Amino acid sequence: MILNDVGRFVLILCQLFALLFFAGDGLAQTGSLDHSPADVVKRYLALDYKGARLDAMSVDTVASYTSWHEEPTWGHVVVTRGFVVAEQYRQWEVIDRLEVVIPVTFQVLGSVYLETADFFQEAGTEEVRFRVKAVKNRWRIVEPMLPPHVGQKRMVNVVREAWVKETDQAKRDRLGSLQEELRKVR
Repeated sequence: MILNDVGRFVLILCQLFALLFFAGDGLAQTGSLDHSPADVVKRYLALDYKGARLDAMSVDTVASYTSWHEEPTWGHVVVTRGFVVAEQYRQWEVIDRLEVVIPVTFQVLGSVYLETADFFQEAGTEEVRFRVKAVKNRWRIVEPMLPPHVGQKRMVNVVREAWVKETDQAKRDRLGSLQEELRKVR
């Protein structure tokens, strides 16, 4: 009976070691100071690009990357084609060992104004400098707090979802034309 208990213990211990060995960095905490601060910016922006900041249910997924606890209600959403995060520390402004400024370039298509369901095409690039600082032993974005920067395809889907839920025909028509505008943008 004792051998079975010892055998089970050894088996569990071996499985734990295997998990630690094969998982490696996968078990590391998001934003750990052992990782690059650029990883925090990339993960935050990837979630934002997918529309995580557009609804209350998913906004908590980006909260672990920022130092602020609440965001203002934004009146508009910036529609983007993509973004590039400067990954090399030589491209950053290093304030000190625990604070850096990382430049990010967005390929902007325009902005959707939520109240009126209007799209204003403003194609170009936008450079934003993200200040990342060690807060409670984790990298956190401390500034800027900018409006959501959402990908074009995701924004089309968000508008489509709003169109489906809308009961007022005039608003449905406006959302339908907004959806078409967003699809045609190049």
